[in-house]
Amino acid sequence: MALKMVKGSIDRMFDKNLQDLVRGIRNHKEDEAKYISQCIDEIKQELKQDNIAVKANAVCKLTYLQMLGYDISWAAFNIIEVMSASKFTFKRIGYLAASQCFHEGTDVIMLTTNQIRKDLSSPSQYDTGVALTGLSCFVTPDLARDLANDIMTLMSHTKPYIRKKAVLIMYKVFLKYPESLRPAFPRLKEKLEDPDPGVQSAAVNVICELARRNPKNYLSLAPLFFKLMTSSTNNWVLIKIIKLFGALTPLEPRLGKKLIEPLTNLIHSTSAMSLLYECVNTVIAVLISLSSGMPNHSASIQLCVQKLRILIEDSDQNLKYLGLLAMSKILRTHPKSVQAHKDLVLQCLDDKDESIRLRALDLLYGMVSKKNLMEIVKKLMTHVDKAEGTTYRDELLTKIIDICSQCNYQHITNFEWYISILVELTRLEGTRHGHLIAAQMLDVAIRVKAIRGFAVSQMSTLLDSTHLVASSTQRSGICEVLYAAAWICGEFSEHLQEPQQTLEAMLRPKVTTLPGHIQAVYVQNVVKLYASMLLQMEQDSDAEAAQELTQLMVERLPQFVQSADLEVQERASCILQLVKHIQKLQAKDMPVAEEVSALFAGELNPVAPKAQKKVPVPEGLDLDAWINEPPSDSESEDEMPKAIFHDEEQRHAKQRPPEADEEELARRREARKQEQANNPFYIKSSPSPQKRYQDAPGVEHIPVVQIDLSVPLKVPGLPTSEQYVKLEEERRHRQRLEKERRRKRRKEKKGKPRRHSSLHTESDEDIAPAQQVDIITEEMPENALPSDEDDKDPNDPYRALDIDLDKPLADSEKLPIQKHRNAEPSKSPEKEDVPVLEKKSKKPRKKEKKHREKDRERKKEKERKSEDLDFWLSTTPPPAAAPSLSTEEPGVNAVVNAPEEEHEEPKRQEQDDEEEEQDPEKVRKPSKHKKKKHKKKEERPKEKKSKKKLPVCDGAAGPVENGALDEEPLPPMSSYCLLAENSYVKMTYDVQGSLQKHSQVTVSIVLENQGSSFLKSMELNVLDSLNTKLARPEGSSVHDGVPVPFQLPPGISNEAQFVFTIQSIVMAQKLKGTLSFISKQNEEGSTHEKLDFKLHFSCTSYLITTPCYSDAFAKLLESGDLSMSSIKVDGISMSFQNLLAKICFHHHFSVVERVDSCASLYSRSIQGHHICLLVKKGEKSVSVDGKCNDSTLLSNLLEEVKATLAKC
Repeated sequence: MALKMVKGSIDRMFDKNLQDLVRGIRNHKEDEAKYISQCIDEIKQELKQDNIAVKANAVCKLTYLQMLGYDISWAAFNIIEVMSASKFTFKRIGYLAASQCFHEGTDVIMLTTNQIRKDLSSPSQYDTGVALTGLSCFVTPDLARDLANDIMTLMSHTKPYIRKKAVLIMYKVFLKYPESLRPAFPRLKEKLEDPDPGVQSAAVNVICELARRNPKNYLSLAPLFFKLMTSSTNNWVLIKIIKLFGALTPLEPRLGKKLIEPLTNLIHSTSAMSLLYECVNTVIAVLISLSSGMPNHSASIQLCVQKLRILIEDSDQNLKYLGLLAMSKILRTHPKSVQAHKDLVLQCLDDKDESIRLRALDLLYGMVSKKNLMEIVKKLMTHVDKAEGTTYRDELLTKIIDICSQCNYQHITNFEWYISILVELTRLEGTRHGHLIAAQMLDVAIRVKAIRGFAVSQMSTLLDSTHLVASSTQRSGICEVLYAAAWICGEFSEHLQEPQQTLEAMLRPKVTTLPGHIQAVYVQNVVKLYASMLLQMEQDSDAEAAQELTQLMVERLPQFVQSADLEVQERASCILQLVKHIQKLQAKDMPVAEEVSALFAGELNPVAPKAQKKVPVPEGLDLDAWINEPPSDSESEDEMPKAIFHDEEQRHAKQRPPEADEEELARRREARKQEQANNPFYIKSSPSPQKRYQDAPGVEHIPVVQIDLSVPLKVPGLPTSEQYVKLEEERRHRQRLEKERRRKRRKEKKGKPRRHSSLHTESDEDIAPAQQVDIITEEMPENALPSDEDDKDPNDPYRALDIDLDKPLADSEKLPIQKHRNAEPSKSPEKEDVPVLEKKSKKPRKKEKKHREKDRERKKEKERKSEDLDFWLSTTPPPAAAPSLSTEEPGVNAVVNAPEEEHEEPKRQEQDDEEEEQDPEKVRKPSKHKKKKHKKKEERPKEKKSKKKLPVCDGAAGPVENGALDEEPLPPMSSYCLLAENSYVKMTYDVQGSLQKHSQVTVSIVLENQGSSFLKSMELNVLDSLNTKLARPEGSSVHDGVPVPFQLPPGISNEAQFVFTIQSIVMAQKLKGTLSFISKQNEEGSTHEKLDFKLHFSCTSYLITTPCYSDAFAKLLESGDLSMSSIKVDGISMSFQNLLAKICFHHHFSVVERVDSCASLYSRSIQGHHICLLVKKGEKSVSVDGKCNDSTLLSNLLEEVKATLAKC
């Protein structure tokens, strides 16, 4: 054996490792494929050896080759062998290779299930970690189903390293096996409050990613995420949470009211640009959702716009782009706030970065109004002339058209100006958007009746100057405008001043060089124009002119008959025959004009784009039914279908032509070379292109150089848009003067003039259009369908994750657990007959009862969750109070998940059943006497059994333990107390602690400006005691105050947070403090003011709401380390439900267990003290028994509870 090991080690010395492979590939660049083929053969031999180190080395080299693009799926089984190695360095190589080449179609992937399960339960955290990392890359639905329970168990691992990886891989498991989401969600929700920030961040990432596609299912988590948002210092976690709130706000508008002020504070305080951008985005989403029922939040919008201006002015191009992107979102709902920064956006059009210029163009689209449309378009037109590159110039052209045509041309006051703009755009060379200009010309002419005369005159001028526009026919699409020009002149020919000239322009020979579809429109509209002119001539009794006109048509139309385009041929042929027939009738002096005009009678209206979609299907019509009988399956596939056309039959019948001889091939080669020589786009191989031009005689070989003219082409006879800008300014000035005269006349009649009349500003509504515009709306078919709903993608993996997470978990939804099958010993019939009969007779009743209980519990659970969120959203304090509300509310997070604990650890639960099945009075009795106290022992086991069978649900264990029963609605409660108040400012405060910071508490103070003055330079100072000190900035003395990081306009409230360090928390204490500030009036100047207060730190303020399981609670009471005390309060008439809610909310307790009018509560202090309470309610009294590590803390805390109960 030893000899064999030595031999294997010697062989390994001569094996190539990864470095040798890389070095060899670099040294064989000329024959790389051949060298790699040799290496693969060597690797195959290495994989056949028994030594696992050799196999691992071979798999490592295969992994590198896979990165180069080589297929290594043939080694999948060998990769699994390396994955199963006991040594971590080999195992890691195996999982790396698997993560790169395994996929759902891999045949042997099912063999990895047990190996991965073994690694997941390994005592080494690194084995477990590499298994989780590898599994995330190749998880399949089967692997997800089989391993979901194992991964869910790892979410409670002692090592944060494993917990974090387990939480992250659950996202992949959810996508592949959506049924695991509901059972695993309570555990995932717990990780949001994990003490390790990495695990917490991972849980936030997973839940936010799930909620991004289906936000409505995660609305109940809003209080918990609000607490994280106001307490976390991790910017990336904050970004994720703020994005999630942006998705949740449209679903629950009340949530926006709580978010607006904390987000505003973050915008004020953060220096991270990424976080600032997300805050601004979410504030925009909040204000959009609250636009209907929210008071004016112009201050928040102005703040966002100012911060975004800083981003846009930054030298970093990425920040500038993001600033413009966010500004466009604000523009949709608050355009006036953005329009003030028009100068900044126009500056961005001169930026070197094309993406920023394009984003600025998008922003200009929404900044347009009736007042500034002409100014903005004028600047864009100057940019069109200076633009470099056809892509950006085409984008400018598109934006100009979009800006002018948006919202059914609502911003255009002078359509003559717009027509002139479109005509100016036709002078662009090389643009691809000629069809857009043409579409706008057609649309305006059809929709706006008042502009048709001017449009026809401009189009006729364009048709006369066809040689200017059609000069670049082959190089650009600008000739598309002739399509619109010809159609407009033909359709509205009654507006033409010189129809004869236009007709001749449309029939000139140069037209035949245009594309076929444009020629077809020319031919069609020549007839319309001809019919109009013929009717006019007959009315004037000018028969000679009518015959000359017909003769002109007969002479010119044959050029279109010879066109290569079939459509042009057909139209020209039909029309030519029609005109010849008219010529014969004219020779007989018969009037024909009315009959010809009848061919084109009636007006064409625009049709809506979705008109065809909205046509209802007639009754009895089945669009899926076959029109003819379907072909039978028995027909041979080789049988060719019968040819429809005769030419097709001949083409199939032709034999393959014989091969060409040498002369024919030489002739073809010369023709191909000649074609390549004449093709300007063909890249020649000749090093001297000039020589070819010298050798080739003829004018056609002279090289043509394209000259880029800096001065735009002028089309004679066409107006420019600048003269319309001046005319529009003069027209508006006259309108203003006229309105001023009318206003003065009214004032003279009424008597006293109003103040500030000169400050009147012109709004968009005040500007009257130059023409009386009658815009025709788009036509829709009769009985059109109301809307078109797009079908969702059936292959979307997130569609299966649209699951109601608030519904209690059913037994059938629990995750499958792999168990060994136990063989049951065979029983004799005599022994088993009697017991089985008895059991069968008893079971149905129990099952029916359990089902009824479960249905009742599910209904109550769903109602409770909806009430919890409503309660959190309907509280009256400012939004910053939400962290304490979300954590301290008994119905949301103060809920114990006992069944889940039982599901995880069934063995331990069985051992602890006896301890749990004791009298509730044991809560206040020492563990020594537990054997003597069994008065209710016979009643409890039944309750306990039914409780065990309850389904695992999101944070609740049924009505026995959750303490949030739906007896009656809870009264609104606030944790904020009044601190001080005067005519200037009102102060309310709340004290919050954290388990992570044992000697610190955070005091949240809400400042509300109650006066009409502006409050600034606010500073808060508190006199320190030996026990409690205010955390001040570095370098400050104990007498210095802490500045408040905001100012308060009249009627505005905001929140500031201050940190205090505490040494002892066993006693309540009060600290004196002062708020100093400057009150600034509009005209009366400023005054220095101050407000004194006393800050009260109660013992309750040091407690943190902490859930506790019932078995852990029982063990804590039995430990004997806790001191005991009791209180009793008489005259209590409040229901036990609301009584518990008040204690839990105001004193930060969670309900461990409740039975009738008796409940056990638990809380924990920031310094680790355990506080246990037993609350019992009599007819008119309440007794509270407590246990705690510190007797002083317990007695002071019970006094505070007594004071709360006395108010009930």
